[in-house]
Amino acid sequence: MGNKGNYYITTAIAYTSGKPHIGNTYEIVLADSIARFRRQEGYDVFFQTGTDEHGQKIELKAAEAGITPKEFVDNVSGQVRNIWDLMNTSYDKFIRTTDEDHEKQVKKIFKKLYDKGDIYKSSYEGLYCTPCESFWTESQLVDGKCPDCGREVQPAKEEAYFFKMSKYADKLIDYINTHPEFIQPVSRKNEMMNNFLLPGLQDLCVSRTSFTWGIPVDFDPKHVVYVWLDALTNYITGIGYECDGESSDQFKALWPADLHLIGKDIIRFHTIYWPIFLMALDLPLPKQVFGHPWLLTKSADGGDDKMSKSKGNVIYADELVDFFGVDAVRYFVLHEMPFENDGAISWPLMVERVNSDLANTLGNLVNRTISMSNKYFGGVVEDKGVTEEVDADLKAVVTGTVAAVESKMADLRVADAITEVFNLFKRCNKYIDETMPWALAKDETKQDRLATVLYNLVEGISIGATLLKAFMPETSEKVLAQIGAKEIPYDELSTFGHYVNGDKVTDAPEILFARLDLDEVMAKVAELHPAQPEEADADDEEGIDIEAKPEITFDDFMKLQFQVGKIVSCEAVKGSKKLLCSQVKIGSQTKQIVSGISKHYSPEEMVGKKVMVLVNLKPAKLAGVLSEGMLLCAEDAEGNLSLMTPEKSMPSGAEIC
Repeated sequence: MGNKGNYYITTAIAYTSGKPHIGNTYEIVLADSIARFRRQEGYDVFFQTGTDEHGQKIELKAAEAGITPKEFVDNVSGQVRNIWDLMNTSYDKFIRTTDEDHEKQVKKIFKKLYDKGDIYKSSYEGLYCTPCESFWTESQLVDGKCPDCGREVQPAKEEAYFFKMSKYADKLIDYINTHPEFIQPVSRKNEMMNNFLLPGLQDLCVSRTSFTWGIPVDFDPKHVVYVWLDALTNYITGIGYECDGESSDQFKALWPADLHLIGKDIIRFHTIYWPIFLMALDLPLPKQVFGHPWLLTKSADGGDDKMSKSKGNVIYADELVDFFGVDAVRYFVLHEMPFENDGAISWPLMVERVNSDLANTLGNLVNRTISMSNKYFGGVVEDKGVTEEVDADLKAVVTGTVAAVESKMADLRVADAITEVFNLFKRCNKYIDETMPWALAKDETKQDRLATVLYNLVEGISIGATLLKAFMPETSEKVLAQIGAKEIPYDELSTFGHYVNGDKVTDAPEILFARLDLDEVMAKVAELHPAQPEEADADDEEGIDIEAKPEITFDDFMKLQFQVGKIVSCEAVKGSKKLLCSQVKIGSQTKQIVSGISKHYSPEEMVGKKVMVLVNLKPAKLAGVLSEGMLLCAEDAEGNLSLMTPEKSMPSGAEIC
């Protein structure tokens, strides 16, 4: 097959604040499956990933650990790379933002944009979210908190350099409107346009002086380059971009990137900030940015939760691999993730998929076919040409699978593509039931028909195993080796009859995936992660510290009016993923209060609750809905919220004093 040209794919670079969990790992496996499939199709693929290693959060974590920031990121970057390698991902380059050549180009890029007038010096006074490393205005907050993570923000003021985002906003809007493929899925595009671009962009802070762990601004070294101008440029620095000279041949061949694969939570930075930076550098925009959904954990009550150390629901890839093997984990995360909506993972779900799909549908098919070939023909596989009507349907399904997979992969519907491959294996299993080889074996006159049936099965399996290579590469190799077949060239997969007559299957088949006992698995998981007591002694509880706010006087406090309220009705705010609108009865009156707690409470859970309310807060509109107070919540270090409720029964309207 001729070379179809270059294909440059990237993942977001992992932030080195800690060991990546399976939700983080999903992205690299997804990207790897796309990269491997494009190679099969005949593209010359360059696959880049890496780690994002600067910022205030890293500086703070390193100080807590008593080591330098570089020592801290060296350790975490090593963990990231080890897990990427464990998952058998075929990346071509692993870039680190502490790499010397990257830092050198970032300094040049900053200077070039400054000289061009796109970056200017000013000072910033606003609200800052340390975990997200983002500044916000009051109007951008949701229920007074960071709109991205829901955590508290703190007032901050410092000298900074800013990028003139508005200068390029109209050009970007026009580009998005004329390139509908640029942001995928379409729902992400609509979100960016309606929530950020069309309302108008504010200039972006691109330097900091309140910490030092970053790339210094050459001409003003008390400033370090702020996270996004540093991190996003890895996509060009990693392939040889030269800001003030001749870029490498590799850069010229690969840019613009064919695909930036990222999580939906950082879609704004990749579809607004990054394109505008590129426009300012007079570089073409990437061809496509795909914001994939999240992989959540399935909780005991059946709900889906974001992974959080404080909840004790974090699952790591290396733990899963120890239980199930690399390809079983790859299969699960690829198969269980919808195109747009979040997917869920749990230990019971993993066991269910291993048993039903991998051990039964695939493993049993391969084992039965090899066993029958050995039992009836000493392992020799031959097409005797004795066909029946049922063969045509099998062959149509098998040879048609490549087109179905190709169509799904063209739209990045990887879960649907792997389903098509397993539909092929299911059709082969059905073919066994239809042809009943064990019955044919009892009739001497049916031996050639039996041989043909087994040949058709081996050929179907070999085509399926070849298509499986992008998703489960080790399993693909094992299947082909056991049936004595070679990988079929991609452009020949739509034809039937590649298996060489007279070749033999193995006489010692190995079980590809053993069936698992759920109780045994869960017992081992319990040993690995002992259950924490629901209530711990106060002395043993790990507390959290927050930044102190300015002291107030007693008179200031007396201006605040807190009362007990009863929620009589509640509904989600249309167009918002975070806001709930509650009707709260406080004494004889009812107030409407909007709160950013939908990730923590459903509308149904809210109704009937007695809550603590700040009732004399000046009314304001949130997402266009009037809010006449504030519900009081407690928040842990991971951003989990719990409504404050009275310990004893109190009537609605009771004063909190």
